[in-house]
Amino acid sequence: MCAATPPSASSALRLPPAASDLVPGRVSLVGAGPGDPELVTVKALRRLQAADVILHDRLVSDEILALASPEAQRLYVGKARSDHSVPQEGINQALVDWAQSGKRVVRLKGGDPFIFGRGGEELETLVAAGVEVEVVPGITAASGCAAYAGIPLTHRDHAHSVRFITGHLRNGSCDLDWPALASPGQTLVFYMGLGSLELICEQLRAHGLADDTPLALIEQGTTARQRVHVASLSDLPSADELANIRPPTLIIVGTVVTLHDALAWFDSDRAASHGWLQGKHPTPSDTSGGA
Repeated sequence: MCAATPPSASSALRLPPAASDLVPGRVSLVGAGPGDPELVTVKALRRLQAADVILHDRLVSDEILALASPEAQRLYVGKARSDHSVPQEGINQALVDWAQSGKRVVRLKGGDPFIFGRGGEELETLVAAGVEVEVVPGITAASGCAAYAGIPLTHRDHAHSVRFITGHLRNGSCDLDWPALASPGQTLVFYMGLGSLELICEQLRAHGLADDTPLALIEQGTTARQRVHVASLSDLPSADELANIRPPTLIIVGTVVTLHDALAWFDSDRAASHGWLQGKHPTPSDTSGGA
């Protein structure tokens, strides 16, 4: 049998021409991924390089912002828990105003716009205002951070499904469907759950998950500050250790966590992103005055 012949340079897969479809008056809702700039999609990169105005979240790394056109105006509209630099309604209206003024607008969001990123709310506003809009998906924190921690979200020997869950509801509570979440054979991924960690563990145990069910706290995944803290529902890290764990931190619950020690591959010393310093945010900008 003859060996396969590698494709010639002329027949190898090539990307289409780099002409941007981000035309004046259009908004692109772009997912920036979990932090590593090399996880940004080709389409996201092209939109960043074509944008006139970029409205970006707190969890967009500096290295990703550096990929944008140097002429683009960058506006910080990020949110931390109980600390919103610009209310969501203000962000929605700013997107409409900038687009209607004829700018090429990128709304740059950490992770994926439609996974706990309020991209749906922004899309609804833009569509209602008659603004031309597109969505560029990104790698969500669950898949990106889990992969960099060597934790497969599904595995035939451990989990037949995976759930993405917010650890912080709109009303500030953490009132979830605990009986469903405590079902065996699945992986649970909690976003924004660090402040509710003890409640999450307490409720999962109360509704049937074993005390020794493993969990992982992935701190600043895919960046130079990535740290993976492995514990169990009944044996959390010490109070001192928890006090030093900084957001963004993803919580993974399930027996897939037991694979971390053997499968961890990521060397944070060689990371392409420095991550985030706690408390250091860009200066909030006025997103309405220039629109």
